[in-house]
Order: sequence, then C-alpha cells, then structure tokens
Amino acid sequence: MKKTIYSLVLIVSVFYSCSSSDDSDDGTTPTDPETPENTVKLSEDGTFGEILTDSEGMTLYFFSNDSKMTSTCEGECLSAWPVFYEEELTLDDGLDEADFGTITREDGEKQTTYKGWPLYYYVGDSSAGDTIGDGVGNVWYVAKPDYSLMYVNAQLVGNDGNNYVIDDNGDYVEGDGATLYITDALGNTLYAFTPDTNDTNNYTAEDFSNDAAWPIFHEDLGSIPSILNESDFNVISVHGERNQLTYKGWPLYYFGGDGQKGDNKGVSVPEPGIWPIVNTATGVAPAE
Repeated sequence: MKKTIYSLVLIVSVFYSCSSSDDSDDGTTPTDPETPENTVKLSEDGTFGEILTDSEGMTLYFFSNDSKMTSTCEGECLSAWPVFYEEELTLDDGLDEADFGTITREDGEKQTTYKGWPLYYYVGDSSAGDTIGDGVGNVWYVAKPDYSLMYVNAQLVGNDGNNYVIDDNGDYVEGDGATLYITDALGNTLYAFTPDTNDTNNYTAEDFSNDAAWPIFHEDLGSIPSILNESDFNVISVHGERNQLTYKGWPLYYFGGDGQKGDNKGVSVPEPGIWPIVNTATGVAPAE
C-alpha cells in the first residue's frame, strides 16, 4: 500500500514538472510582444506643452515659409531640416487623422502635413525631447496641435497683382522679398486697419453689413509661436455683439478677397498701407 501511494506521488510530481517546463524554453511564461509606438506621438514638453513627435520622441517642426501648403525647403535647407514622412500613420489619442495629409514635393518625394503645414525634423536635435530648432531664423517652430496663430514668411502680393515689400520707413512699396506677418492657425492672413485706434474698431458697421469685406477675427488665444508675446494680445467687444482679437491694440481682420490659404491680397486695398499686415515690428496702435 505504501509503495502504491509513493508511486502516485511520483507520477503527479513528474506531470507538474513537465507542464511547467513546457510554458517556455527558458522556464518563463511568455508575454505578448511589445506594442509599437505610434508613428506620430503627442508628447508633453516642459516649455511648449503638447508637441508633435515621431515614434521615437524626436520633435517635428513647422516652417513659416510654407504658408501655401507646399514645402519651400529645398536643397541645402533639407540638410538641416529633413522631411518627415510616414505612409501608414498611427496616432496618439488627442490627434485627429483628418488633420494629417501627404504632399508630393517638387523633388518628387512625399511629405506628411499637419493642418496643412509640412512637417520636418531638425538635425540639431540629437535626442528625443530636444526642441533646439524652435525659433531658428524666426521661421521654424515646434509643431503643436493647439496653435491659435501662426507666424508666416511670404511674398506680399496685392489684389492689384503687384508684389510688395515694406521699406525702412514702414511704407508698402513694390518689390520682391518675403515679409513676416501673423496669420490664423491655418495660415490665413490677418490685417490691421490704419484708421483704428487702440483697442477700438472704427471700421465695422453697427449692423455688421460691411463685415463680409473685412471680417473681424476672433480666436480664443491658446498656444502661439514663441516669437510672439501673449501680453501683446487683447479681446475687445465690437458693438457689444462680437469679440475681436487685437494685437498691440490693433483690431485684427481677415480680407474677404483672400480666396485661399496664403493669400495676402488685402495689402493693396484700396491702396497699399491702408490694411497692413502685423508682425513683431508693428507699433502700438495710437490712443483715441
């Protein structure tokens, strides 16, 4: 009897020993393979808040010169600012697939865009989390999902078809060259009206009947490019009905004749200088 019990114990022991060793070749329980990181991540930065990065945490950037949803970074520019492209996008929570797109560059290569802005890396960023490229030349900025404004660098082309630049006296004269100016988050040009005074809209009629020509601009001020100062912005009430964002006291408007992103035709209407663009060189609006 004792011999029979001993034999049963031995059999059970061998059974459990074999079952345990079969779970894994190295004696451990196998686990699921590591889930790959999303191709575009929403990363938290101590300075900039939420920014876009690739799957390895490398920062992505916008280029101010790309206001027309095309890449203007070519040749040597690409050596410092390589393009970002992913054929199959997977996104972190908080990012919307509808905001992403793909363009074919003039060199034939493809590039991923976010809200119409082509995305780039910066070669000066050596490790995940670096944001050294922000502010370079006042035209490169970390890519963020919550910009309420952007800073564009583009040729001014009036409604009259002529090219304009701003001379040393602040006058609009015909000429070729890029000008820096503030736009909405998508790159649509914003204007001031020279007869306005500090935080006072002198253009819009009380019944808003002329608003279609120069629509007032309002956006709750969220993130802004690092070249801009939040303290320069304010919100006013227009005829007690609508809010309007101001910059250095200048109420901001769109031009109804700007048909697409990147247009800045309003600079020549009705003549150059009446509806100027605004940038960091813009002076404070005069008091009444």
